[in-house]
Amino acid sequence: MFGTNKRVDIALNRDVERLLKSAQNGVLPIVEAGEPVLRAQCVRYDGQLSKHTLAKLIETMRTTMLDAPGVGLAGPQIGLNLALAVVEDHADADDDPREIAEFPFHAIINPSYTPVGDETRSFYEGCLSFEGYQAVRRRWLDIVARWHDEDGKPHEERLHGWPARIFQHETDHLSGELYIDKAEIRSLTTTENLEDFWCEDPVPTEAAKVLGFEL
Repeated sequence: MFGTNKRVDIALNRDVERLLKSAQNGVLPIVEAGEPVLRAQCVRYDGQLSKHTLAKLIETMRTTMLDAPGVGLAGPQIGLNLALAVVEDHADADDDPREIAEFPFHAIINPSYTPVGDETRSFYEGCLSFEGYQAVRRRWLDIVARWHDEDGKPHEERLHGWPARIFQHETDHLSGELYIDKAEIRSLTTTENLEDFWCEDPVPTEAAKVLGFEL
């Protein structure tokens, strides 16, 4: 559960309700790189919103994420400095080296993760707040993910491959980090050029050779 002394923050609750009312067909604008909220350490969620407002917020974030479309969306990406995000991916490809797998919808509140082992993988990655570009980012292959759900129940799960990458990406957003901060900057490409030149093999070996970066 969230803190035993939790108390709804009336002003914040009103601000969030106002934000939700601004959604068009349930979709909110996504904050783009350069806006300060994306670089702030998020406030830990501890019951500041009413149960009703929190449920509407999670629903709207999911709708916004799917509309984009994306597989994750963090609070700062809708201008909200609270430590929560939503994740969901229904792709499944047994022969894909990125180890893409089903990742059911989760609202992850106050998430954190710990690497398991020292294996990493480098793949192209994008972000809804840095739209139109992708770059190669090294991530832990396996993590132990921890979070609370909307009812305050704690969860812990070992994640592998692409789901682990999604969880890391969204959790990092909540500490003011964008994926590009630790990406191989020489790998940066427009999404169009990624599709034209580098998408044939998900492992960016040829991109590394031609563009001049190390995997």
